[in-house]
Amino acid sequence: MNRPQLSLKWLEVFRTVAQSGSLQTTAQRLGLSISTVSHHIQQLENHVGVALLDHGRRPMVLTMQGTMFLRYTEEAMSLLDKAQAELTLSSPMNLRQLRFAMIEDFENDIGPEITRMLAAALPRCRFTHYTRVSHDILDLLRNRDLDLGVAMQPQYALQQVTEYPLLRDPFVLAVPTGADASAEDYVSGRSGLPLLRYNRNQIMGSMVEAQLTRLRFKLDHTFELDSTSSIMALIAQGNGWAITTPSNYMRARRFQAQITLLPFPRRDFARTISIFVAQSQAHNVARLVSSAMRNLLATHAITPATEAYPWLRERFQLIPEDDPSPES
Repeated sequence: MNRPQLSLKWLEVFRTVAQSGSLQTTAQRLGLSISTVSHHIQQLENHVGVALLDHGRRPMVLTMQGTMFLRYTEEAMSLLDKAQAELTLSSPMNLRQLRFAMIEDFENDIGPEITRMLAAALPRCRFTHYTRVSHDILDLLRNRDLDLGVAMQPQYALQQVTEYPLLRDPFVLAVPTGADASAEDYVSGRSGLPLLRYNRNQIMGSMVEAQLTRLRFKLDHTFELDSTSSIMALIAQGNGWAITTPSNYMRARRFQAQITLLPFPRRDFARTISIFVAQSQAHNVARLVSSAMRNLLATHAITPATEAYPWLRERFQLIPEDDPSPES
């Protein structure tokens, strides 16, 4: 009997189960029954001849072979999704102008790829791309000086702006590799190293300060910086520690060997990265940007971060695609 051909649906289901660790969650995300999800996984494992998931654990985890296979699956699915997005973009849309901004956090890998895709797919469009911090992007959206933006979710709703939540990016401790202090030592001021704070005028900095205040952690204010790159460089040199996120850590490739991540002690908290749309004609573009970014985030950030730090798997995740948040 001939072996059935490899199915893209099997790969899609496998990728989603690997991300969520749950057949039920995968079924909900893909609009399938749990038995159908289980059948697709079984068919894929039969096809490749090895177990890709440890079916006896909850949440389900990848086997060693599954981890290797996921990397190739992500690459293949990413290429297919990007090709489909570019084809779709090039046909039905007649945008004459697109003003797009993305936070600095993604300027190394994801930003250039999204820019290249949009520029190639919209050759007749006057395309303007900005790199800004989140609060600047939100101000531009509020003033209708942008059509589309990728930024941190603010504590307030933007009037007449639609939000597509994209990524849950948890706050973690970034400390010098080899340091023997615990996470509790750092937040309690017993590590002997200063906290390298994000500027409190930024959304990220204000979120961290609010959490420290709620938990009654009192730490000095010697260092306050705007730049993630500067913060990571100082940590790598052993000159301090920071409360940051896995996506920012993944951006600092050159320093990763000198930096170790620790879970934030006590109460977990996270920022949300979203796509915001201020102009109605940009909604189709937003959906395509969302699709491409999800694949790029999985490839460049989530998968390598969770492989290095398995405790991040339930914390550092893509947010399921639902209807966008309604306009306020």
